[in-house]
Amino acid sequence: MLLGAHMSIHGGLHNALTAAAGCGFGAVAMFVRNQVQWRVPPLSDEAVATFRRTRRRLGLSPVVAHGSYLVNLAGLRDVRRKSIRATRADLARCGRLGIEQLVLHPGSRADADEGIRLIAAGVNDALDAAACRRPKLLLETTAGSGNCIGRTFEQLAAILASVRRPRRVGVCLDTCHVFAAGYDIRSPRAYRETMAHFDRVIGLERLWAIHLNDSKRDLGSRVDRHEHIGRGQIGERGFANFVRDGRLAAVPMILETPKGTDGAGRDWDAVNAETLRRLARRPHRRR
Repeated sequence: MLLGAHMSIHGGLHNALTAAAGCGFGAVAMFVRNQVQWRVPPLSDEAVATFRRTRRRLGLSPVVAHGSYLVNLAGLRDVRRKSIRATRADLARCGRLGIEQLVLHPGSRADADEGIRLIAAGVNDALDAAACRRPKLLLETTAGSGNCIGRTFEQLAAILASVRRPRRVGVCLDTCHVFAAGYDIRSPRAYRETMAHFDRVIGLERLWAIHLNDSKRDLGSRVDRHEHIGRGQIGERGFANFVRDGRLAAVPMILETPKGTDGAGRDWDAVNAETLRRLARRPHRRR
């Protein structure tokens, strides 16, 4: 199990690395800038050097960046233009920092077919303009609220089918999102069926990252509300399916559960990580 968590970059990008290592994680996720602003400030040579030096010292791999929450590659003209520009800038920052992956929410549009076409074209535009050829772009599964695209594996597959650089574009599966979208992962049988569906439609070889989050809301609710591992509607058995799946051993599993401390004053990232490690150690019952 290659485990990590999304960490804050407050005080410097390298601080996310230090926080992850402090929790005993082998991987880490982070923003590479303010996620709720279109403006992309310049990245100083000093910040890049500090980040790379810290990463070499701590040995974290991979590092998974998350794109801005404002990005909508299926948006109306002005928003879409800004979204493509922001994605290009984030890819450039990832390239300078040596970050391997950039996760994006695909986008939202009332006409899903048109949205799929626009997202694929936006991905192509962003990658065409990317100076660095290393960072991979991952489209995240969505809960399907409103007009969000990416609720079904078929929608993501349609986008992937239209990208010009397939080796640079894959998928990030969010457990809360797929559960809210209607894919059951709670029992071993349901998990096998859902992952077999994913493999048929997209291919497990395109699954490059997983966000591990329990869900406050029910199966098929289409409501994205993250909960601590085992304390939501998915439950511990659902997460045992992921952490015991040998096919996913090299896929980074990233916690995006709520931050803070529990009633005993323990950091929630550490608590959730220990739950996952405990589940990984137990024998698996096939049902």
